[in-house]
Amino acid sequence: MESKYKQLYNILLDKIEKNEYRPGDKLPSEGELMETYKTSRDTVRKSLELLVQDGYIRKSRGRAAEVLDKSKFSFPVSEIASFKELYRYSLTKPVTYVENLEIVKNDPKLMDALQLGPEDEAFVLERVREIDGEKIIIDRDYFSRKIVENLPLRAAQDSVYEYLENEMGLKIGHAMKEITVRMANPTDYKLLDMKNYDMIVVVKSYTYLEDSTLFQYTESRHRPDKFKFIDYAKRKL
Repeated sequence: MESKYKQLYNILLDKIEKNEYRPGDKLPSEGELMETYKTSRDTVRKSLELLVQDGYIRKSRGRAAEVLDKSKFSFPVSEIASFKELYRYSLTKPVTYVENLEIVKNDPKLMDALQLGPEDEAFVLERVREIDGEKIIIDRDYFSRKIVENLPLRAAQDSVYEYLENEMGLKIGHAMKEITVRMANPTDYKLLDMKNYDMIVVVKSYTYLEDSTLFQYTESRHRPDKFKFIDYAKRKL
């Protein structure tokens, strides 16, 4: 069963993501939250601290917690989530442009990334993401055809993970991610609204099924001003 402080955290987070609490708004005081949700001060404080750690609020002694500006898109490093899931509470609907969807083989670098043999095949899916009228992400996904035998365009335009889990019945388990900052290349300038930025944030992901079978390799390229990458870290003694 989910702990009480995590339940309250999720309630407050839902209100923030749905813009019931907007950037600059003050959250109710600890006492008001205790009264409203019939819970202890310790539970309230733990919930608020978790919101602070995840970058949703700012909290200082003697003052009500303030909701932070979420104009930067929060990328949860320690979660596996589709673009559709990450942006489900956006006030403006993000747009996905499918630039390429094809089957390839005899690509040594790609086959090595997916741990495939030279005669195996993979889907290559390239999409550009537009948020608030600006193209700011390039997602290049590579799927092993040993696992993903078919990848319809409708799934590419909506949510590949929904298709894989709900229609193919795959069980997605875990991922390993690598984040680097690189100089933008000509393709970045061609496909994205780069403005005056000359750097790009690159997130490489290797995603596995629950049985530890590697089925997806992703390279996601982000315009740096619109994103922040979040994780929860705990000191190991």
